[in-house]
Amino acid sequence: MGMNKLIISNWKMAPSSLAEAQEILDSVNDYLESVNEAKEFSLVFCPPFVFLEEVGKMLDTSHLKHQSALGAQDIFWDDQGADTGEVSGPMLKKLGVEYVITGHSERRWKLGESNETVNKKIKAALRNELVPIVCIGEKERGENFKDFLKEQTMATFAGLSADDVGKCWIAYEPVWAISSTPGARPDTPESALESIEVIRSAINTGRFLYGGSVNSSNVSEFISKEGIDGVLVGGASTNKEEFQKLLAKIL
Repeated sequence: MGMNKLIISNWKMAPSSLAEAQEILDSVNDYLESVNEAKEFSLVFCPPFVFLEEVGKMLDTSHLKHQSALGAQDIFWDDQGADTGEVSGPMLKKLGVEYVITGHSERRWKLGESNETVNKKIKAALRNELVPIVCIGEKERGENFKDFLKEQTMATFAGLSADDVGKCWIAYEPVWAISSTPGARPDTPESALESIEVIRSAINTGRFLYGGSVNSSNVSEFISKEGIDGVLVGGASTNKEEFQKLLAKIL
């Protein structure tokens, strides 16, 4: 995808219907068609599993085909087995999925996913030739946050070669800056870059996304920074007006 900025649209557990999903994609499609010059970004849409197949078809049959790809919000670590409720890499691959989010903070903190679990999921994604979007981030910005980030990074990428790590996108996601976190406060690009540097030095490589409640009012300050190659957008990406505004801020 060249030097384009990468915009990951994580729909989380939304929208409530396929018709709404179509509206979001139509709105992005209309926006891209209305902009004369080609925008320097690529889009990845990560709908819930139940919408993956249909969203894939929608992307293939619109103008978005040239500028976007399909992503999944999670993956199971085994390719086959008796694993009720899980979705495997080969299944995702068959649906045309190209990217997969692993270790999102909601899964780590709400559902108790460990670094080891995330590590196995990254390996499953790579084994199935899917691009992992690996989320890393601290719950609070205490005095030991750098140690925490370093340990989380090392454990999350344990046993992966530099080549494997180079295939990943790393989304730095400070949990304390996410609007749904009690007492949340916004992050600054300077503090985000400080954290990204800690992660980068732990693995000596990486393409980085920022993902802490990104919206139209803060996206340009993060994405314009050297060292931040894109953004992981949550709630703002399922509000079509807000998402259009956000895309307009990316030059």
